[in-house]
Amino acid sequence: MTTKLYLSLTKLRLLLPLLAVLLLSSPLVGSGQARVYLDITSPESRKISMAIPPLLDENRPGQPIAEGRRMADILGRALEFHGFVQLIDPKLYGESQEADWSRQGAEFVVLGRYSESPDGFNLELRLLDIAEGRMIHGRRYQAPRELVRQVLLRFCDEVVEVLSGVKGISQSQIAFVSDLDNYKEIYLADILGDDIRRVTRHQYLALAPRFTRDGYGLAYTSYHRGNANLYQTDTRELKTTRAISRWEGLNITPSWPPTGDRMVLTLSRDGNPDLYLADNNGRVMRRLTNGEGVNVSPSFSPDGRRLAFVSDRSGTPQIYVMDMRTLAIQRLTFQGNDNTTPSWSPDGKWIAYTGRVDGALHIFMIRPEGGPPIQVTRTWGDHETPSWSPDSRQLVFARKRNDREEICAIFTNGSGLRVLFRHEPGNHSMPQWSPRLER
Repeated sequence: MTTKLYLSLTKLRLLLPLLAVLLLSSPLVGSGQARVYLDITSPESRKISMAIPPLLDENRPGQPIAEGRRMADILGRALEFHGFVQLIDPKLYGESQEADWSRQGAEFVVLGRYSESPDGFNLELRLLDIAEGRMIHGRRYQAPRELVRQVLLRFCDEVVEVLSGVKGISQSQIAFVSDLDNYKEIYLADILGDDIRRVTRHQYLALAPRFTRDGYGLAYTSYHRGNANLYQTDTRELKTTRAISRWEGLNITPSWPPTGDRMVLTLSRDGNPDLYLADNNGRVMRRLTNGEGVNVSPSFSPDGRRLAFVSDRSGTPQIYVMDMRTLAIQRLTFQGNDNTTPSWSPDGKWIAYTGRVDGALHIFMIRPEGGPPIQVTRTWGDHETPSWSPDSRQLVFARKRNDREEICAIFTNGSGLRVLFRHEPGNHSMPQWSPRLER
């Protein structure tokens, strides 16, 4: 029997003040976005040099302490994750906030100070443009200690927006499947891998996580009741789980349009795996495909007007696009005989997918209107199930080498491939990147 735990009114009353305190932020005098400093969409985009010395404790002035180093480390790693920031080692300038930044080669510097009081944790952060000799962004925050990390990530996203004109992705999350505890269960992590939480505890087979449009709902398929049922949990507390589709057979891989009030998923209730339009309680509203091959892995365009999916109606798995108004279907991929797991980019410009080339699986991108695909990954091993970052600049995917599966991220130009959550044992697969989360 599915366990359903609900957030009590008492806990809710405790949670709301914390969220309210987190929002007590204010810009510092003189803070402003004078211009965009870097075009991160350009193929020739370079990395900028930045220094982030340890934050200073106002109640204990002098040498930086572990807490200040820890907060600077979070800021630095989150900014580096975006791919256009190159940090200067704090040891080169003695971890001082009063270094000769021009001599250190720093173009920008983040300076911070903090203090703790009965009212909460007070934090002040400033972004300095060294060439212009002025602060270009600054914030004061007040928050409980347990939410300070979220404040730091929020500031990182603001810094990215000031520098590039595009808001950062530090507050997004990645869901994935792992056999860490001997069973394949769903896990949820921040992009830095510092906060990894187990979502399911069915002690059975759970797979194919999918985020709702707002990023706070996480759906997945589990076999723990003897059928491939579809469930959803709230990522903000990971306690309330409900079944949203329990038709006999497959209930898997939902995708939501922008309104989020309905979904398209694969059901095999009538024998053949087909795509169905359903409400968020699993009530079928319309059958979209009708037995012409196996039809799976739906992915909505950002405007909800089109739907990418996989079908083997031509004899091999290929990517197709459906017009949601007319239900007209066009084949998108023609190169190769094994193209699966489409994922539509948040900006609507690309569809990423898994394709087989020379016997190995790799990540490709193709325009929704068609054209030649672009191969993104080229390292050895099998690369599959791509999912987009909220800014459409990166892809997360699973890579398998020598029977070991790991989660990797890469920029869409093929650079910056790195393994995520590398310190977590077990095999990790089926990653899904959330939308931006405002926390």
